[in-house]
Amino acid sequence: MMEQGKLAFTAVYLQSNGEYIGFVEELPSMNSRGRTLHEAREALQNLAAEVFAEERRKTTLAHAGNALVREPFFIPAGLKAAA
Repeated sequence: MMEQGKLAFTAVYLQSNGEYIGFVEELPSMNSRGRTLHEAREALQNLAAEVFAEERRKTTLAHAGNALVREPFFIPAGLKAAA
């Protein structure tokens, strides 16, 4: 979801064995951990920013010399996946 120039995802935090494990529901395999909820939240935000920046960098390198069109991509709220 886009809100004031920001994309919104769903972060989930689980408390397990004295620490917090955080992950983003919409981004498989991206997870963080921290001794506190604050640490796990901060680590997850930093990781997501790094992953997005790296993916943009890889796209630019892979298509060097080609004209790229970059634009915002929106998925309407409430859109359900096909069964």
